[in-house]
Amino acid sequence: MQKADPESYIKLSRQRDSRVRLRVWITGAALVTLLIAAIVVADQPTHVQWTALAVALAALGVIGKPADRPLINRAVVPANVERLTSDIVIRALTALSIAGINQAIAKNPKDAIRFVAPITRDGPGWRADIDLPYGVTVADVMDKRDRMASALRRPLGCIWPEGDSSIHEGRLILWVGDRDLSKTVVRSPLTKASSHDVFKGIPFGSDPRGRPIVVPIIQHNILIGSLPGQGKTAAVRVLASGALLDPTVEGWIHELKGTGDLDPHEQNCHRYISGIEDEAIAYAADSLTLLRKEVMRRSGALKALPPDLCPDKRVTRQIADKRSLGLHPLVCIIDECQNLFAHPEYGGKAGDDAEFIIKLGRALGVVLILATQRPDKDSLPTGISANVSIRFCLRVAGQIENDMILGTSAYKNGVRATVFVPEIDAGIGYLVGATPMPKVVRSAYLDTPATQRIADRAHALRVKLGTLSGHGLGERPEQIIPTYDLLADILAVVPPSEAKVWNEIVVDRLADLRSDVYGPWAALEGGARTAQLTTALKPYGIKTTQIWGTPEGGGKGANRIGIVRDDIVNTITQRDRGAAS
Repeated sequence: MQKADPESYIKLSRQRDSRVRLRVWITGAALVTLLIAAIVVADQPTHVQWTALAVALAALGVIGKPADRPLINRAVVPANVERLTSDIVIRALTALSIAGINQAIAKNPKDAIRFVAPITRDGPGWRADIDLPYGVTVADVMDKRDRMASALRRPLGCIWPEGDSSIHEGRLILWVGDRDLSKTVVRSPLTKASSHDVFKGIPFGSDPRGRPIVVPIIQHNILIGSLPGQGKTAAVRVLASGALLDPTVEGWIHELKGTGDLDPHEQNCHRYISGIEDEAIAYAADSLTLLRKEVMRRSGALKALPPDLCPDKRVTRQIADKRSLGLHPLVCIIDECQNLFAHPEYGGKAGDDAEFIIKLGRALGVVLILATQRPDKDSLPTGISANVSIRFCLRVAGQIENDMILGTSAYKNGVRATVFVPEIDAGIGYLVGATPMPKVVRSAYLDTPATQRIADRAHALRVKLGTLSGHGLGERPEQIIPTYDLLADILAVVPPSEAKVWNEIVVDRLADLRSDVYGPWAALEGGARTAQLTTALKPYGIKTTQIWGTPEGGGKGANRIGIVRDDIVNTITQRDRGAAS
Protein backbone atom coordinates (compact mmCIF):
# COMPACT_ATOMS: atom_id res chain seq x y z
CA MET A 1 0.00 0.00 0.00
CA GLN A 2 1.22 3.48 -0.87
CA LYS A 3 1.14 6.30 1.68
CA ALA A 4 -1.15 8.51 -0.48
CA ASP A 5 -3.97 5.95 -1.02
CA PRO A 6 -7.15 7.56 0.46
CA GLU A 7 -9.45 4.73 -0.63
CA SER A 8 -7.50 2.10 1.28
CA TYR A 9 -7.30 4.36 4.28
CA ILE A 10 -11.10 4.76 4.36
CA LYS A 11 -11.63 0.96 4.15
CA LEU A 12 -9.22 0.31 7.01
CA SER A 13 -10.77 3.06 9.11
CA ARG A 14 -14.26 1.59 8.67
CA GLN A 15 -12.96 -1.88 9.57
CA ARG A 16 -11.40 -0.52 12.76
CA ASP A 17 -14.61 1.36 13.72
CA SER A 18 -16.61 -1.86 13.26
CA ARG A 19 -14.26 -3.79 15.55
CA VAL A 20 -14.36 -1.10 18.20
CA ARG A 21 -18.21 -1.01 18.19
CA LEU A 22 -18.30 -4.82 18.54
CA ARG A 23 -15.90 -4.71 21.46
CA VAL A 24 -18.01 -2.00 23.15
CA TRP A 25 -21.21 -4.11 22.82
CA ILE A 26 -19.41 -7.24 24.11
CA THR A 27 -17.87 -5.37 27.02
CA GLY A 28 -21.20 -3.77 27.93
CA ALA A 29 -23.03 -7.09 27.78
CA ALA A 30 -20.37 -8.70 29.91
CA LEU A 31 -20.58 -5.95 32.52
CA VAL A 32 -24.37 -6.17 32.68
CA THR A 33 -24.14 -9.95 33.03
CA LEU A 34 -21.56 -9.68 35.78
CA LEU A 35 -23.66 -7.05 37.58
CA ILE A 36 -26.75 -9.26 37.50
CA ALA A 37 -24.71 -12.26 38.64
CA ALA A 38 -23.21 -10.24 41.49
CA ILE A 39 -26.69 -9.12 42.65
CA VAL A 40 -27.93 -12.71 42.55
CA VAL A 41 -24.88 -14.15 44.33
CA ALA A 42 -24.90 -11.41 46.99
CA ASP A 43 -27.96 -12.99 48.59
CA GLN A 44 -26.43 -16.48 48.62
CA PRO A 45 -24.42 -18.20 51.41
CA THR A 46 -20.69 -17.55 51.65
CA HIS A 47 -19.60 -20.88 50.14
CA VAL A 48 -21.80 -20.24 47.12
CA GLN A 49 -20.19 -16.83 46.66
CA TRP A 50 -16.67 -18.33 46.72
CA THR A 51 -17.73 -21.03 44.27
CA ALA A 52 -19.16 -18.45 41.90
CA LEU A 53 -15.95 -16.41 42.09
CA ALA A 54 -13.83 -19.47 41.29
CA VAL A 55 -16.02 -20.33 38.29
CA ALA A 56 -15.83 -16.75 37.01
CA LEU A 57 -12.04 -16.67 37.28
CA ALA A 58 -11.72 -20.00 35.50
CA ALA A 59 -14.00 -18.84 32.70
CA LEU A 60 -12.10 -15.62 32.25
CA GLY A 61 -8.84 -17.56 32.20
CA VAL A 62 -10.06 -19.85 29.46
CA ILE A 63 -11.39 -16.95 27.41
CA GLY A 64 -8.17 -14.95 27.74
CA LYS A 65 -5.59 -17.72 27.33
CA PRO A 66 -2.96 -17.28 24.57
CA ALA A 67 -3.76 -19.15 21.39
CA ASP A 68 -0.33 -20.74 21.11
CA ARG A 69 0.15 -21.97 24.73
CA PRO A 70 -1.87 -24.02 27.22
CA LEU A 71 -3.55 -22.29 30.13
CA ILE A 72 -1.42 -24.13 32.73
CA ASN A 73 2.15 -25.25 32.12
CA ARG A 74 5.08 -26.65 34.17
CA ALA A 75 7.28 -24.23 36.05
CA VAL A 76 10.51 -23.76 34.12
CA VAL A 77 13.68 -22.47 35.77
CA PRO A 78 15.92 -20.98 33.10
CA ALA A 79 19.35 -22.61 32.97
CA ASN A 80 22.23 -20.34 33.90
CA VAL A 81 24.97 -22.81 32.92
CA GLU A 82 25.99 -22.95 29.29
CA ARG A 83 25.79 -26.37 27.65
CA LEU A 84 29.25 -27.77 26.98
CA THR A 85 29.86 -28.39 23.28
CA SER A 86 32.83 -29.52 21.24
CA ASP A 87 33.25 -26.02 19.82
CA ILE A 88 33.43 -24.54 23.31
CA VAL A 89 35.95 -27.15 24.45
CA ILE A 90 38.17 -26.55 21.41
CA ARG A 91 37.94 -22.81 21.98
CA ALA A 92 39.04 -23.31 25.61
CA LEU A 93 41.94 -25.60 24.70
CA THR A 94 43.12 -23.16 22.06
CA ALA A 95 43.09 -20.34 24.62
CA LEU A 96 45.63 -22.23 26.76
CA SER A 97 48.42 -21.21 24.35
CA ILE A 98 49.89 -24.71 24.32
CA ALA A 99 52.10 -24.89 21.23
CA GLY A 100 51.30 -28.54 20.49
CA ILE A 101 47.55 -27.87 20.47
CA ASN A 102 47.68 -24.70 18.41
CA GLN A 103 50.03 -26.19 15.81
CA ALA A 104 47.86 -29.29 15.44
CA ILE A 105 44.71 -27.19 15.00
CA ALA A 106 46.42 -24.98 12.41
CA LYS A 107 47.40 -28.05 10.35
CA ASN A 108 44.19 -30.04 10.76
CA PRO A 109 41.34 -28.07 12.36
CA LYS A 110 38.83 -30.95 12.20
CA ASP A 111 40.81 -33.86 13.64
CA ALA A 112 43.48 -32.22 15.81
CA ILE A 113 41.34 -32.69 18.92
CA ARG A 114 39.29 -35.87 18.88
CA PHE A 115 36.22 -36.46 21.05
CA VAL A 116 36.20 -40.19 21.76
CA ALA A 117 32.64 -40.09 23.16
CA PRO A 118 29.71 -37.66 23.00
CA ILE A 119 29.75 -34.86 25.57
CA THR A 120 27.19 -35.90 28.17
CA ARG A 121 25.78 -34.90 31.52
CA ASP A 122 27.68 -36.57 34.34
CA GLY A 123 26.23 -35.78 37.72
CA PRO A 124 25.91 -32.02 38.29
CA GLY A 125 27.99 -31.12 35.26
CA TRP A 126 29.24 -31.99 31.77
CA ARG A 127 31.86 -34.58 30.83
CA ALA A 128 34.00 -34.58 27.71
CA ASP A 129 36.41 -37.44 26.86
CA ILE A 130 39.13 -36.07 24.63
CA ASP A 131 42.26 -37.30 22.87
CA LEU A 132 44.72 -34.42 22.85
CA PRO A 133 47.03 -33.87 19.86
CA TYR A 134 50.11 -36.09 19.61
CA GLY A 135 52.80 -35.03 22.04
CA VAL A 136 50.46 -33.05 24.33
CA THR A 137 49.88 -34.55 27.77
CA VAL A 138 47.13 -34.04 30.31
CA ALA A 139 49.71 -32.47 32.65
CA ASP A 140 50.17 -29.65 30.10
CA VAL A 141 46.47 -28.84 30.36
CA MET A 142 46.12 -29.23 34.11
CA ASP A 143 48.94 -26.80 34.66
CA LYS A 144 46.78 -24.09 33.04
CA ARG A 145 43.47 -24.84 34.71
CA ASP A 146 42.94 -21.17 35.56
CA ARG A 147 43.17 -20.19 31.87
CA MET A 148 40.72 -22.92 30.97
CA ALA A 149 38.28 -21.58 33.56
CA SER A 150 38.59 -18.14 31.98
CA ALA A 151 38.03 -19.53 28.49
CA LEU A 152 34.97 -21.48 29.64
CA ARG A 153 33.67 -18.48 31.59
CA ARG A 154 33.22 -20.60 34.71
CA PRO A 155 34.57 -20.31 38.27
CA LEU A 156 37.85 -22.12 38.85
CA GLY A 157 36.14 -24.52 41.25
CA CYS A 158 33.94 -25.80 38.40
CA ILE A 159 36.79 -26.89 36.10
CA TRP A 160 38.31 -30.28 36.87
CA PRO A 161 40.44 -31.83 34.12
CA GLU A 162 41.96 -35.22 34.84
CA GLY A 163 43.81 -37.87 32.89
CA ASP A 164 43.36 -41.56 32.25
CA SER A 165 46.88 -42.91 31.92
CA SER A 166 45.52 -46.46 31.70
CA ILE A 167 44.66 -45.56 28.09
CA HIS A 168 47.47 -43.11 27.27
CA GLU A 169 48.98 -39.88 28.58
CA GLY A 170 46.99 -37.75 26.15
CA ARG A 171 43.52 -38.91 27.21
CA LEU A 172 41.85 -35.93 28.89
CA ILE A 173 38.63 -36.23 30.84
CA LEU A 174 37.27 -32.71 31.21
CA TRP A 175 34.49 -32.26 33.73
CA VAL A 176 32.77 -28.87 33.99
CA GLY A 177 30.51 -28.57 37.00
CA ASP A 178 27.41 -26.48 37.49
CA ARG A 179 28.56 -25.32 40.93
CA ASP A 180 31.86 -24.27 42.43
CA LEU A 181 33.28 -27.19 44.45
CA SER A 182 34.76 -24.78 46.99
CA LYS A 183 31.23 -23.66 47.90
CA THR A 184 29.91 -27.19 48.30
CA VAL A 185 29.49 -28.67 51.79
CA VAL A 186 29.80 -32.46 51.89
CA ARG A 187 27.60 -34.06 54.55
CA SER A 188 29.04 -37.14 56.23
CA PRO A 189 26.82 -40.22 56.59
CA LEU A 190 28.62 -40.81 59.90
CA THR A 191 26.49 -38.10 61.50
CA LYS A 192 23.50 -40.46 61.40
CA ALA A 193 25.25 -43.82 61.72
CA SER A 194 24.77 -45.77 64.93
CA SER A 195 27.91 -47.81 64.21
CA HIS A 196 30.35 -48.50 61.41
CA ASP A 197 32.45 -51.36 60.05
CA VAL A 198 36.01 -50.27 59.25
CA PHE A 199 36.50 -53.31 57.04
CA LYS A 200 34.16 -51.59 54.58
CA GLY A 201 36.27 -48.44 54.51
CA ILE A 202 35.42 -44.99 55.87
CA PRO A 203 33.12 -42.55 54.01
CA PHE A 204 35.52 -39.69 53.49
CA GLY A 205 33.95 -37.15 51.13
CA SER A 206 32.99 -36.75 47.49
CA ASP A 207 34.65 -36.00 44.17
CA PRO A 208 33.70 -32.95 42.04
CA ARG A 209 30.95 -34.96 40.36
CA GLY A 210 29.24 -35.57 43.70
CA ARG A 211 30.15 -39.25 43.87
CA PRO A 212 30.88 -40.51 47.41
CA ILE A 213 34.48 -41.48 48.11
CA VAL A 214 35.26 -44.26 50.59
CA VAL A 215 38.80 -44.62 51.96
CA PRO A 216 39.87 -48.20 52.72
CA ILE A 217 41.66 -48.34 56.04
CA ILE A 218 42.37 -51.97 56.90
CA GLN A 219 45.70 -53.11 55.38
CA HIS A 220 46.61 -49.48 54.67
CA ASN A 221 48.45 -46.58 56.24
CA ILE A 222 47.47 -42.99 55.52
CA LEU A 223 49.46 -39.77 55.13
CA ILE A 224 47.77 -36.35 55.07
CA GLY A 225 49.61 -33.13 54.35
CA SER A 226 48.95 -29.47 53.59
CA LEU A 227 49.78 -25.93 54.47
CA PRO A 228 48.21 -24.66 57.72
CA GLY A 229 44.52 -23.83 57.53
CA GLN A 230 43.69 -26.02 54.52
CA GLY A 231 41.53 -28.62 56.30
CA LYS A 232 44.09 -31.24 57.30
CA THR A 233 42.83 -31.77 60.85
CA ALA A 234 39.23 -31.79 59.61
CA ALA A 235 40.14 -34.70 57.33
CA VAL A 236 41.74 -36.49 60.28
CA ARG A 237 38.57 -35.93 62.28
CA VAL A 238 36.49 -37.72 59.64
CA LEU A 239 38.82 -40.74 59.66
CA ALA A 240 38.91 -40.84 63.46
CA SER A 241 35.11 -40.67 63.67
CA GLY A 242 34.66 -43.48 61.17
CA ALA A 243 37.24 -45.68 62.90
CA LEU A 244 35.95 -45.21 66.44
CA LEU A 245 32.33 -45.85 65.44
CA ASP A 246 33.49 -49.44 65.03
CA PRO A 247 33.48 -50.76 68.63
CA THR A 248 36.15 -53.36 67.82
CA VAL A 249 38.71 -50.66 66.92
CA GLU A 250 41.30 -49.73 69.53
CA GLY A 251 42.09 -46.05 69.09
CA TRP A 252 45.38 -44.30 69.90
CA ILE A 253 45.14 -40.57 69.20
CA HIS A 254 47.97 -38.06 69.52
CA GLU A 255 47.02 -34.47 68.69
CA LEU A 256 50.37 -32.70 68.87
CA LYS A 257 49.03 -29.22 68.22
CA GLY A 258 47.39 -28.83 71.60
CA THR A 259 44.19 -27.19 70.34
CA GLY A 260 41.88 -30.05 71.30
CA ASP A 261 40.48 -30.64 67.81
CA LEU A 262 40.11 -34.36 68.54
CA ASP A 263 39.07 -34.08 72.19
CA PRO A 264 35.53 -35.44 71.61
CA HIS A 265 37.07 -38.86 70.93
CA GLU A 266 39.22 -38.90 74.06
CA GLN A 267 36.55 -40.91 75.87
CA ASN A 268 36.90 -43.75 73.35
CA CYS A 269 40.69 -44.07 73.15
CA HIS A 270 43.05 -46.61 74.64
CA ARG A 271 45.79 -43.96 74.49
CA TYR A 272 45.20 -40.22 74.07
CA ILE A 273 47.25 -37.03 74.34
CA SER A 274 46.72 -33.45 73.23
CA GLY A 275 49.58 -31.00 73.57
CA ILE A 276 52.72 -29.56 72.05
CA GLU A 277 55.01 -29.70 75.07
CA ASP A 278 57.80 -32.26 75.46
CA GLU A 279 55.62 -34.42 77.71
CA ALA A 280 53.12 -34.91 74.89
CA ILE A 281 55.90 -35.60 72.38
CA ALA A 282 57.39 -38.19 74.73
CA TYR A 283 53.99 -39.83 75.12
CA ALA A 284 53.62 -40.12 71.34
CA ALA A 285 57.12 -41.55 71.06
CA ASP A 286 56.24 -44.11 73.74
CA SER A 287 53.15 -45.04 71.74
CA LEU A 288 55.23 -45.87 68.67
CA THR A 289 57.61 -47.96 70.77
CA LEU A 290 54.67 -49.85 72.25
CA LEU A 291 53.06 -50.17 68.85
CA ARG A 292 56.22 -51.70 67.42
CA LYS A 293 56.14 -54.32 70.18
CA GLU A 294 52.44 -54.89 69.45
CA VAL A 295 53.19 -55.49 65.77
CA MET A 296 55.77 -58.11 66.73
CA ARG A 297 53.33 -59.80 69.13
CA ARG A 298 50.59 -59.85 66.51
CA SER A 299 52.91 -61.35 63.96
CA GLY A 300 53.39 -64.41 66.16
CA ALA A 301 49.71 -64.58 67.09
CA LEU A 302 48.60 -64.46 63.45
CA LYS A 303 51.15 -67.09 62.45
CA ALA A 304 49.77 -69.43 65.10
CA LEU A 305 46.22 -69.32 63.73
CA PRO A 306 45.01 -72.41 61.84
CA PRO A 307 44.90 -72.09 58.03
CA ASP A 308 41.12 -72.55 57.85
CA LEU A 309 40.60 -69.49 60.07
CA CYS A 310 43.34 -67.37 58.49
CA PRO A 311 44.19 -68.66 54.99
CA ASP A 312 45.68 -65.37 53.76
CA LYS A 313 47.66 -64.56 56.93
CA ARG A 314 45.96 -61.22 57.44
CA VAL A 315 43.39 -59.88 59.87
CA THR A 316 39.78 -60.22 58.70
CA ARG A 317 36.44 -59.20 60.17
CA GLN A 318 35.95 -62.74 61.51
CA ILE A 319 39.32 -62.70 63.26
CA ALA A 320 38.86 -59.16 64.59
CA ASP A 321 35.57 -60.13 66.23
CA LYS A 322 37.34 -62.77 68.32
CA ARG A 323 38.56 -60.39 71.01
CA SER A 324 40.48 -63.11 72.83
CA LEU A 325 42.92 -63.33 69.91
CA GLY A 326 44.00 -59.71 70.42
CA LEU A 327 43.96 -59.09 66.66
CA HIS A 328 41.24 -56.44 66.56
CA PRO A 329 41.93 -53.30 64.44
CA LEU A 330 44.26 -50.81 66.08
CA VAL A 331 44.23 -47.29 64.60
CA CYS A 332 46.99 -44.92 65.71
CA ILE A 333 46.61 -41.27 64.71
CA ILE A 334 49.40 -38.70 65.04
CA ASP A 335 48.30 -35.22 64.02
CA GLU A 336 51.08 -32.66 63.48
CA CYS A 337 53.55 -35.54 63.36
CA GLN A 338 56.35 -33.15 62.36
CA ASN A 339 56.54 -32.10 66.01
CA LEU A 340 57.45 -35.69 66.88
CA PHE A 341 59.74 -36.68 64.01
CA ALA A 342 61.70 -33.40 64.11
CA HIS A 343 62.18 -33.52 67.89
CA PRO A 344 65.90 -33.55 68.78
CA GLU A 345 65.53 -36.28 71.41
CA TYR A 346 62.61 -38.46 70.36
CA GLY A 347 62.45 -37.89 66.60
CA GLY A 348 65.07 -40.36 65.39
CA LYS A 349 63.74 -43.44 67.17
CA ALA A 350 60.12 -42.43 66.54
CA GLY A 351 60.84 -42.30 62.81
CA ASP A 352 62.42 -45.78 62.88
CA ASP A 353 59.47 -47.19 64.83
CA ALA A 354 56.93 -45.62 62.49
CA GLU A 355 58.69 -47.01 59.42
CA PHE A 356 58.74 -50.48 60.98
CA ILE A 357 55.00 -50.27 61.80
CA ILE A 358 54.09 -49.05 58.32
CA LYS A 359 55.99 -51.85 56.61
CA LEU A 360 54.80 -54.75 58.77
CA GLY A 361 51.66 -53.69 60.58
CA ARG A 362 49.13 -53.38 57.76
CA ALA A 363 48.43 -57.13 57.45
CA LEU A 364 48.14 -57.36 61.23
CA GLY A 365 45.28 -54.90 61.66
CA VAL A 366 47.54 -52.01 62.73
CA VAL A 367 46.82 -48.74 60.92
CA LEU A 368 48.96 -45.61 61.19
CA ILE A 369 47.43 -42.27 60.18
CA LEU A 370 49.91 -39.38 60.04
CA ALA A 371 49.14 -35.72 59.34
CA THR A 372 51.65 -32.92 58.88
CA GLN A 373 51.74 -29.28 57.85
CA ARG A 374 55.48 -29.36 57.17
CA PRO A 375 56.30 -32.10 54.66
CA ASP A 376 60.10 -32.08 54.40
CA LYS A 377 62.84 -34.68 54.91
CA ASP A 378 63.44 -33.63 58.53
CA SER A 379 59.80 -33.53 59.60
CA LEU A 380 58.70 -36.53 57.53
CA PRO A 381 61.36 -39.22 57.13
CA THR A 382 61.56 -40.62 53.61
CA GLY A 383 61.17 -44.16 54.94
CA ILE A 384 57.68 -43.15 56.06
CA SER A 385 56.59 -41.06 53.09
CA ALA A 386 57.79 -43.71 50.63
CA ASN A 387 55.84 -46.60 52.19
CA VAL A 388 52.37 -45.30 53.04
CA SER A 389 49.74 -46.61 50.63
CA ILE A 390 47.07 -43.88 50.82
CA ARG A 391 47.86 -40.17 50.59
CA PHE A 392 45.68 -37.07 50.80
CA CYS A 393 47.33 -33.78 49.90
CA LEU A 394 45.52 -30.49 50.27
CA ARG A 395 47.06 -27.18 49.23
CA VAL A 396 50.89 -27.17 49.37
CA ALA A 397 53.38 -24.54 48.26
CA GLY A 398 55.52 -26.31 45.70
CA GLN A 399 56.63 -29.41 43.84
CA ILE A 400 58.87 -30.79 46.59
CA GLU A 401 56.11 -30.72 49.20
CA ASN A 402 53.65 -32.07 46.66
CA ASP A 403 55.80 -35.13 45.90
CA MET A 404 56.68 -35.68 49.57
CA ILE A 405 52.99 -36.32 50.24
CA LEU A 406 51.69 -37.72 46.96
CA GLY A 407 54.78 -39.67 45.92
CA THR A 408 57.70 -39.25 43.56
CA SER A 409 56.80 -37.84 40.11
CA ALA A 410 53.25 -36.96 41.15
CA TYR A 411 53.81 -33.34 40.15
CA LYS A 412 55.36 -34.36 36.84
CA ASN A 413 52.33 -36.57 36.12
CA GLY A 414 49.92 -33.69 36.64
CA VAL A 415 48.77 -34.58 40.16
CA ARG A 416 49.41 -31.15 41.62
CA ALA A 417 48.00 -29.96 44.92
CA THR A 418 49.58 -26.58 44.17
CA VAL A 419 46.56 -25.75 41.98
CA PHE A 420 44.25 -25.34 44.95
CA VAL A 421 43.53 -21.80 46.08
CA PRO A 422 44.65 -21.00 49.65
CA GLU A 423 41.76 -20.92 52.15
CA ILE A 424 39.10 -20.85 49.40
CA ASP A 425 39.78 -24.51 48.51
CA ALA A 426 40.18 -25.61 52.14
CA GLY A 427 39.07 -29.22 52.43
CA ILE A 428 39.83 -30.02 48.78
CA GLY A 429 42.82 -32.19 47.94
CA TYR A 430 44.23 -34.96 45.79
CA LEU A 431 43.56 -38.47 47.06
CA VAL A 432 45.99 -41.12 45.86
CA GLY A 433 45.86 -44.84 46.58
CA ALA A 434 42.23 -45.09 47.70
CA THR A 435 40.91 -45.30 44.12
CA PRO A 436 42.40 -46.72 40.92
CA MET A 437 43.33 -43.23 39.70
CA PRO A 438 44.26 -40.07 41.67
CA LYS A 439 41.14 -38.05 42.40
CA VAL A 440 40.28 -34.55 43.51
CA VAL A 441 38.19 -35.02 46.67
CA ARG A 442 36.43 -32.67 49.03
CA SER A 443 36.45 -34.19 52.49
CA ALA A 444 33.25 -34.23 54.50
CA TYR A 445 32.93 -31.56 57.16
CA LEU A 446 32.32 -32.44 60.79
CA ASP A 447 32.24 -29.51 63.20
CA THR A 448 32.90 -29.99 66.91
CA PRO A 449 29.22 -30.54 67.94
CA ALA A 450 28.72 -33.12 65.19
CA THR A 451 31.96 -34.88 66.15
CA GLN A 452 30.88 -34.87 69.80
CA ARG A 453 27.58 -36.55 68.93
CA ILE A 454 29.39 -39.23 66.95
CA ALA A 455 31.85 -39.76 69.80
CA ASP A 456 29.04 -40.05 72.35
CA ARG A 457 27.32 -42.73 70.24
CA ALA A 458 30.62 -44.56 69.88
CA HIS A 459 31.18 -44.37 73.64
CA ALA A 460 27.73 -45.75 74.46
CA LEU A 461 28.30 -48.61 72.04
CA ARG A 462 31.69 -49.45 73.57
CA VAL A 463 30.30 -49.37 77.09
CA LYS A 464 27.51 -51.74 76.02
CA LEU A 465 29.91 -54.19 74.37
CA GLY A 466 32.66 -53.82 76.96
CA THR A 467 35.38 -52.76 74.52
CA LEU A 468 36.61 -49.66 76.36
CA SER A 469 40.19 -49.92 77.56
CA GLY A 470 43.16 -47.90 78.78
CA HIS A 471 42.64 -44.15 78.76
CA GLY A 472 38.91 -44.55 78.10
CA LEU A 473 38.61 -46.36 81.45
CA GLY A 474 40.73 -43.79 83.27
CA GLU A 475 43.80 -46.02 83.50
CA ARG A 476 47.27 -44.48 83.71
CA PRO A 477 49.25 -44.69 80.47
CA GLU A 478 51.66 -47.52 79.97
CA GLN A 479 55.18 -46.18 80.18
CA ILE A 480 58.29 -47.44 78.47
CA ILE A 481 60.42 -49.02 81.22
CA PRO A 482 63.93 -47.57 80.97
CA THR A 483 67.04 -49.67 81.40
CA TYR A 484 68.21 -47.21 84.03
CA ASP A 485 66.83 -45.81 87.29
CA LEU A 486 66.51 -42.06 86.91
CA LEU A 487 65.81 -41.42 90.60
CA ALA A 488 68.78 -43.49 91.73
CA ASP A 489 70.98 -41.74 89.21
CA ILE A 490 69.91 -38.34 90.55
CA LEU A 491 70.81 -39.35 94.12
CA ALA A 492 74.15 -40.57 92.80
CA VAL A 493 75.02 -37.12 91.43
CA VAL A 494 73.34 -34.99 94.13
CA PRO A 495 74.96 -35.64 97.55
CA PRO A 496 73.03 -35.20 100.85
CA SER A 497 74.85 -31.91 101.43
CA GLU A 498 72.90 -30.35 98.52
CA ALA A 499 69.28 -30.06 99.60
CA LYS A 500 68.20 -28.18 96.49
CA VAL A 501 69.82 -28.12 93.03
CA TRP A 502 69.02 -26.44 89.73
CA ASN A 503 67.76 -28.73 86.96
CA GLU A 504 70.51 -27.65 84.56
CA ILE A 505 73.21 -28.68 87.05
CA VAL A 506 71.57 -32.07 87.63
CA VAL A 507 71.31 -32.68 83.85
CA ASP A 508 75.02 -31.89 83.33
CA ARG A 509 75.99 -34.29 86.12
CA LEU A 510 73.69 -37.01 84.77
CA ALA A 511 75.31 -36.62 81.34
CA ASP A 512 78.70 -37.24 82.92
CA LEU A 513 77.31 -40.32 84.69
CA ARG A 514 75.58 -41.89 81.65
CA SER A 515 76.44 -40.03 78.47
CA ASP A 516 74.57 -42.53 76.28
CA VAL A 517 71.32 -41.92 78.18
CA TYR A 518 71.52 -38.33 79.36
CA GLY A 519 73.89 -36.87 76.80
CA PRO A 520 71.06 -35.72 74.49
CA TRP A 521 69.48 -33.93 77.47
CA ALA A 522 72.63 -31.92 78.12
CA ALA A 523 72.87 -31.06 74.41
CA LEU A 524 69.59 -29.17 74.55
CA GLU A 525 69.77 -25.41 74.76
CA GLY A 526 68.23 -22.91 77.15
CA GLY A 527 65.01 -23.85 78.88
CA ALA A 528 64.67 -27.08 76.91
CA ARG A 529 67.35 -28.71 79.09
CA THR A 530 65.53 -27.70 82.27
CA ALA A 531 62.15 -28.77 80.88
CA GLN A 532 63.55 -32.18 79.95
CA LEU A 533 64.22 -33.14 83.56
CA THR A 534 60.89 -31.69 84.69
CA THR A 535 59.08 -33.85 82.12
CA ALA A 536 61.05 -36.97 83.06
CA LEU A 537 60.10 -36.58 86.75
CA LYS A 538 56.36 -36.10 86.18
CA PRO A 539 55.52 -39.83 85.90
CA TYR A 540 56.98 -40.27 89.41
CA GLY A 541 54.79 -37.50 90.82
CA ILE A 542 57.80 -35.27 91.52
CA LYS A 543 57.40 -31.57 90.82
CA THR A 544 60.21 -29.11 90.20
CA THR A 545 60.12 -25.66 91.77
CA GLN A 546 61.87 -22.28 91.88
CA ILE A 547 65.16 -22.60 93.79
CA TRP A 548 67.70 -19.97 94.82
CA GLY A 549 71.26 -20.90 93.95
CA THR A 550 74.49 -19.97 92.24
CA PRO A 551 76.31 -21.50 89.24
CA GLU A 552 78.82 -24.27 90.06
CA GLY A 553 81.69 -22.20 88.73
CA GLY A 554 80.63 -19.23 90.82
CA GLY A 555 78.66 -16.18 89.89
CA LYS A 556 75.58 -14.19 90.74
CA GLY A 557 72.77 -15.95 92.60
CA ALA A 558 69.38 -16.38 90.96
CA ASN A 559 66.04 -18.18 91.14
CA ARG A 560 65.82 -21.07 88.66
CA ILE A 561 63.86 -24.29 88.23
CA GLY A 562 65.31 -27.13 90.28
CA ILE A 563 64.68 -30.20 92.43
CA VAL A 564 64.45 -30.84 96.16
CA ARG A 565 66.61 -33.86 97.04
CA ASP A 566 64.27 -35.03 99.79
CA ASP A 567 61.48 -35.39 97.19
CA ILE A 568 63.63 -37.89 95.32
CA VAL A 569 64.52 -39.77 98.53
CA ASN A 570 60.87 -39.96 99.67
CA THR A 571 59.67 -41.20 96.29
CA ILE A 572 62.29 -43.97 96.21
CA THR A 573 61.41 -44.97 99.78
CA GLN A 574 57.70 -45.23 98.97
CA ARG A 575 58.43 -47.15 95.77
CA ASP A 576 60.66 -49.66 97.54
CA ARG A 577 58.16 -50.07 100.38
CA GLY A 578 55.39 -50.77 97.88
CA ALA A 579 57.51 -53.29 96.01
CA ALA A 580 58.38 -55.11 99.26
CA SER A 581 54.74 -55.43 100.29
